[in-house]
Amino acid sequence: MPPLAEFLLAVLLLELTPGPNMAYLALLSLERGARPALVAVAGVAAGLAVHALVAGLGAGALIARSPLLYEALRWAGVGYLLWLAYEGWRGEADAEASLAPLGAQAPRLFRRGFVTNLLNPKSVLFFVSVLPRFIAAPEGAGDAVPAVVIQMALLGGLYVAVATMVHVSVVLLAGRLRPWLVAGARRDRMRRVLSLLLAAVALWLALSTGR
Repeated sequence: MPPLAEFLLAVLLLELTPGPNMAYLALLSLERGARPALVAVAGVAAGLAVHALVAGLGAGALIARSPLLYEALRWAGVGYLLWLAYEGWRGEADAEASLAPLGAQAPRLFRRGFVTNLLNPKSVLFFVSVLPRFIAAPEGAGDAVPAVVIQMALLGGLYVAVATMVHVSVVLLAGRLRPWLVAGARRDRMRRVLSLLLAAVALWLALSTGR
Protein backbone atom coordinates (compact mmCIF):
# COMPACT_ATOMS: atom_id res chain seq x y z
CA MET A 1 0.00 0.00 0.00
CA PRO A 2 1.42 3.47 -0.90
CA PRO A 3 2.49 5.55 2.12
CA LEU A 4 -0.17 8.20 1.43
CA ALA A 5 -2.92 5.56 1.39
CA GLU A 6 -1.57 4.12 4.65
CA PHE A 7 -1.64 7.58 6.20
CA LEU A 8 -5.22 8.24 5.10
CA LEU A 9 -6.29 4.84 6.42
CA ALA A 10 -4.61 5.54 9.77
CA VAL A 11 -6.41 8.90 10.02
CA LEU A 12 -9.76 7.33 9.10
CA LEU A 13 -9.41 4.55 11.69
CA LEU A 14 -8.40 7.07 14.36
CA GLU A 15 -11.36 9.33 13.63
CA LEU A 16 -13.81 6.43 13.56
CA THR A 17 -12.67 5.46 17.06
CA PRO A 18 -14.99 7.11 19.63
CA GLY A 19 -13.31 10.04 21.32
CA PRO A 20 -13.98 13.54 22.68
CA ASN A 21 -14.65 15.16 19.29
CA MET A 22 -17.06 12.50 18.06
CA ALA A 23 -18.87 12.30 21.40
CA TYR A 24 -19.31 16.06 21.78
CA LEU A 25 -20.47 16.59 18.18
CA ALA A 26 -22.90 13.68 18.23
CA LEU A 27 -24.41 14.76 21.54
CA LEU A 28 -24.65 18.38 20.39
CA SER A 29 -26.43 17.33 17.18
CA LEU A 30 -28.88 15.20 19.16
CA GLU A 31 -29.51 18.00 21.62
CA ARG A 32 -29.77 21.02 19.28
CA GLY A 33 -29.82 19.69 15.73
CA ALA A 34 -27.36 19.29 12.88
CA ARG A 35 -26.92 22.96 11.92
CA PRO A 36 -25.57 24.16 15.29
CA ALA A 37 -23.37 21.04 15.47
CA LEU A 38 -21.89 21.83 12.04
CA VAL A 39 -20.71 25.17 13.42
CA ALA A 40 -18.93 23.24 16.19
CA VAL A 41 -17.40 20.98 13.49
CA ALA A 42 -15.75 24.09 12.04
CA GLY A 43 -14.34 24.86 15.49
CA VAL A 44 -12.99 21.32 15.83
CA ALA A 45 -11.35 21.62 12.39
CA ALA A 46 -9.70 24.86 13.48
CA GLY A 47 -8.39 23.11 16.60
CA LEU A 48 -6.98 20.29 14.47
CA ALA A 49 -5.29 22.86 12.23
CA VAL A 50 -3.64 24.39 15.30
CA HIS A 51 -2.33 20.96 16.34
CA ALA A 52 -0.95 20.46 12.82
CA LEU A 53 0.74 23.86 12.94
CA VAL A 54 2.20 23.21 16.38
CA ALA A 55 3.55 19.84 15.22
CA GLY A 56 5.06 21.43 12.11
CA LEU A 57 6.90 23.96 14.24
CA GLY A 58 8.22 21.21 16.50
CA ALA A 59 6.33 22.26 19.62
CA GLY A 60 4.27 19.07 19.63
CA ALA A 61 7.36 17.00 20.36
CA LEU A 62 8.15 19.31 23.27
CA ILE A 63 4.70 18.65 24.75
CA ALA A 64 5.15 14.90 24.29
CA ARG A 65 8.55 14.94 26.01
CA SER A 66 7.41 17.09 28.92
CA PRO A 67 5.33 15.08 31.42
CA LEU A 68 4.17 18.29 33.12
CA LEU A 69 2.92 19.94 29.91
CA TYR A 70 1.30 16.74 28.68
CA GLU A 71 -0.49 16.09 31.98
CA ALA A 72 -1.68 19.70 32.14
CA LEU A 73 -3.15 19.38 28.63
CA ARG A 74 -4.67 15.98 29.38
CA TRP A 75 -6.41 17.01 32.59
CA ALA A 76 -7.54 20.33 31.13
CA GLY A 77 -9.29 18.35 28.37
CA VAL A 78 -10.88 15.98 30.87
CA GLY A 79 -12.01 18.87 33.06
CA TYR A 80 -13.48 20.75 30.11
CA LEU A 81 -15.54 17.74 29.01
CA LEU A 82 -16.79 17.23 32.57
CA TRP A 83 -17.79 20.88 32.73
CA LEU A 84 -19.73 20.53 29.45
CA ALA A 85 -21.43 17.43 30.87
CA TYR A 86 -22.37 19.29 34.07
CA GLU A 87 -23.71 22.24 32.12
CA GLY A 88 -25.73 19.89 29.91
CA TRP A 89 -27.14 18.13 32.99
CA ARG A 90 -28.35 21.43 34.44
CA GLY A 91 -29.80 22.43 31.10
CA GLU A 92 -30.84 26.01 31.88
CA ALA A 93 -28.00 27.80 30.09
CA ASP A 94 -28.14 25.56 27.02
CA ALA A 95 -31.93 25.80 26.86
CA GLU A 96 -31.71 29.60 26.70
CA ALA A 97 -28.89 29.51 24.14
CA SER A 98 -30.74 27.05 21.90
CA LEU A 99 -33.62 29.52 21.53
CA ALA A 100 -31.33 32.18 20.07
CA PRO A 101 -30.86 32.48 16.28
CA LEU A 102 -28.03 30.35 14.89
CA GLY A 103 -26.03 33.46 14.04
CA ALA A 104 -26.03 34.46 17.70
CA GLN A 105 -25.09 30.95 18.82
CA ALA A 106 -22.32 30.49 16.26
CA PRO A 107 -19.38 32.12 18.09
CA ARG A 108 -20.05 30.09 21.28
CA LEU A 109 -20.51 26.85 19.35
CA PHE A 110 -17.36 27.43 17.31
CA ARG A 111 -15.37 28.26 20.44
CA ARG A 112 -16.54 25.13 22.22
CA GLY A 113 -15.64 22.92 19.29
CA PHE A 114 -12.25 24.60 19.04
CA VAL A 115 -11.43 24.19 22.73
CA THR A 116 -12.74 20.61 22.82
CA ASN A 117 -10.19 19.60 20.20
CA LEU A 118 -7.41 21.92 21.32
CA LEU A 119 -7.40 20.15 24.70
CA ASN A 120 -7.60 16.69 23.13
CA PRO A 121 -4.33 14.82 23.92
CA LYS A 122 -5.17 12.15 21.32
CA SER A 123 -4.63 14.71 18.57
CA VAL A 124 -1.29 15.75 20.05
CA LEU A 125 -0.13 12.13 20.24
CA PHE A 126 -1.14 11.50 16.63
CA PHE A 127 0.85 14.43 15.28
CA VAL A 128 3.85 13.56 17.43
CA SER A 129 4.00 9.77 17.18
CA VAL A 130 2.12 8.76 14.00
CA LEU A 131 2.47 11.55 11.45
CA PRO A 132 6.32 11.70 11.51
CA ARG A 133 6.43 8.06 10.31
CA PHE A 134 5.05 9.21 6.95
CA ILE A 135 7.59 12.02 6.47
CA ALA A 136 10.22 11.20 3.83
CA ALA A 137 13.63 12.61 4.77
CA PRO A 138 15.20 14.47 1.80
CA GLU A 139 18.69 13.58 0.63
CA GLY A 140 20.07 17.13 0.65
CA ALA A 141 20.72 18.43 4.15
CA GLY A 142 20.15 22.03 3.08
CA ASP A 143 16.61 21.31 1.94
CA ALA A 144 15.70 19.12 4.92
CA VAL A 145 13.82 21.62 7.05
CA PRO A 146 11.67 23.20 4.27
CA ALA A 147 10.85 19.78 2.80
CA VAL A 148 9.80 18.36 6.17
CA VAL A 149 7.66 21.43 6.95
CA ILE A 150 5.93 21.21 3.57
CA GLN A 151 5.22 17.49 4.03
CA MET A 152 3.85 18.04 7.52
CA ALA A 153 1.66 20.87 6.24
CA LEU A 154 0.26 18.71 3.43
CA LEU A 155 -0.35 15.68 5.66
CA GLY A 156 -1.81 17.91 8.35
CA GLY A 157 -4.21 19.38 5.81
CA LEU A 158 -5.27 15.90 4.71
CA TYR A 159 -5.79 14.93 8.35
CA VAL A 160 -8.07 17.92 8.93
CA ALA A 161 -10.02 17.14 5.72
CA VAL A 162 -10.59 13.45 6.57
CA ALA A 163 -11.48 14.22 10.19
CA THR A 164 -13.92 16.92 9.12
CA MET A 165 -15.68 14.55 6.69
CA VAL A 166 -16.07 11.99 9.48
CA HIS A 167 -17.35 14.63 11.90
CA VAL A 168 -19.86 15.98 9.38
CA SER A 169 -21.14 12.43 8.78
CA VAL A 170 -21.54 11.85 12.53
CA VAL A 171 -23.43 15.13 12.96
CA LEU A 172 -25.78 14.45 10.04
CA LEU A 173 -26.52 10.91 11.24
CA ALA A 174 -27.21 12.12 14.79
CA GLY A 175 -29.40 14.86 13.36
CA ARG A 176 -31.48 12.29 11.48
CA LEU A 177 -31.99 10.30 14.70
CA ARG A 178 -32.87 13.37 16.75
CA PRO A 179 -36.66 13.42 16.12
CA TRP A 180 -37.00 9.87 17.48
CA LEU A 181 -34.69 10.27 20.48
CA VAL A 182 -35.36 13.73 21.93
CA ALA A 183 -38.97 14.47 20.96
CA GLY A 184 -41.55 15.70 23.47
CA ALA A 185 -41.38 14.50 27.07
CA ARG A 186 -38.26 12.44 26.36
CA ARG A 187 -36.18 15.59 25.85
CA ASP A 188 -35.14 16.18 29.48
CA ARG A 189 -34.40 12.51 30.10
CA MET A 190 -32.33 12.23 26.95
CA ARG A 191 -30.45 15.45 27.79
CA ARG A 192 -29.34 13.95 31.09
CA VAL A 193 -28.44 10.63 29.50
CA LEU A 194 -26.33 12.47 26.93
CA SER A 195 -24.64 14.45 29.69
CA LEU A 196 -23.77 11.21 31.51
CA LEU A 197 -22.36 9.78 28.27
CA LEU A 198 -20.18 12.86 27.81
CA ALA A 199 -18.93 12.51 31.39
CA ALA A 200 -18.15 8.84 30.66
CA VAL A 201 -16.11 9.88 27.60
CA ALA A 202 -14.18 12.32 29.81
CA LEU A 203 -13.34 9.54 32.27
CA TRP A 204 -12.38 7.22 29.41
CA LEU A 205 -10.08 9.93 28.06
CA ALA A 206 -8.44 10.24 31.48
CA LEU A 207 -7.80 6.50 31.62
CA SER A 208 -6.80 5.89 27.99
CA THR A 209 -4.32 8.75 27.59
CA GLY A 210 -2.43 8.29 30.88
CA ARG A 211 1.26 7.36 30.85
